[in-house]
Amino acid sequence: MTLTLDLARRNPNAPTVNAASDAPADLLPSLVGLSRPDLAVRLVEAGVPERQARMRSNQLWKWIYAHGVTDFNDMTDVSKALRTELARRFTLARPEIVTEQVSSDGTRKWLLRFPGRNPGEGPADVEAVYIPEHDRGTLCVSSQVGCTLTCRFCHTGTQRLVRNLTAEEIVSQILIARDRLGEWPGQTRPTDGFVPDVERAISNVVLMGMGEPLYNFENVKEAMLIAADGEGLSFSKRRITLSTSGVVPMIERAGAEIGVMLAISLHAVRDELRDELVPLNKKYPIAELLEACRNYPALSNAKRITFEYVMLKDKNDSIEDAKELVRLLKGIPAKINLIPFNPWPGSPYECSDWERIEAFAEVVNRAGYASPVRTPRGRDIMAACGQLKSESERVPAWKRRAEEEARPH
Repeated sequence: MTLTLDLARRNPNAPTVNAASDAPADLLPSLVGLSRPDLAVRLVEAGVPERQARMRSNQLWKWIYAHGVTDFNDMTDVSKALRTELARRFTLARPEIVTEQVSSDGTRKWLLRFPGRNPGEGPADVEAVYIPEHDRGTLCVSSQVGCTLTCRFCHTGTQRLVRNLTAEEIVSQILIARDRLGEWPGQTRPTDGFVPDVERAISNVVLMGMGEPLYNFENVKEAMLIAADGEGLSFSKRRITLSTSGVVPMIERAGAEIGVMLAISLHAVRDELRDELVPLNKKYPIAELLEACRNYPALSNAKRITFEYVMLKDKNDSIEDAKELVRLLKGIPAKINLIPFNPWPGSPYECSDWERIEAFAEVVNRAGYASPVRTPRGRDIMAACGQLKSESERVPAWKRRAEEEARPH
């Protein structure tokens, strides 16, 4: 059974009027998503002596990221006067949860609404997805509102790019998920869907939601360093994966400056087909992309690159394709995720037959690569890989051409 909850009117963490300042909370700057040095600067601006700013910023850091507080009054080891001043100047409010959908398999999808960031700019909606397993849980977060790419197999690719998400907005997706899954000290787990009975319901974070993370590098970097901070959200960098369609010049920087696991949206072994599926390939073809992967900092058998390969019927699923994939990846410590195509309204492709997927996987496995076939999750709530989409639709060129050709002349 699929469950949909409309939380917009009763979200306890949605922006409200700030009683201390009489200003709407969404008009106040948030302390979420700031680096430790920037947080200290904000405290000095609020009147904290510089010699105390580092100590106070460490206090706030733990309250925000280890305890999940959304009200300065809950920071019991901070003086009442400072709490009042912080509440007057800043907010910790979460974004609005418009809807929460719970799939029959336990997958959860949240539609989140962020306020406009510039004068005259309206609110922006993004989706985040939680995928539970019996021993772990993975949170898929977005990095952009819409997407600048036009990957033909991806529903998000039918949207125009609205804007980049800020570090605050990326981190807030993790905070919202922890709120809803009862992950903070003293909370209980929800009973409206499956949540694994383990210490951390969210054990992995993947940047595989809406957007291309490497086209929003600085904000993604800041957010993931906060996620990996040992005194806060405390995710191991080996439990954080950044997925890119192949922004070659940024791959080395991602390894050197963020240091998380890397996933490549590959999906084809020939440039002609990848040009169609992932148009970014016209700028950074397969050979350049794989060379950047070979040079990824700290690459090893213990820190392999994941190559994502969506299985499209009669397009990229032949035995010859499998053999060429093995040849291309020779010498790269890698894992290959085979992803059955998840259909969406108007999609131009079909999923490969199961027998074809198994035969493809056998070739890759025999060559020594782990090649799990990803079980589709959350299809009934459009939460599966490639299905995320909000409202900023664009009509891609291939679809416009098809519509024009179909019109009577």
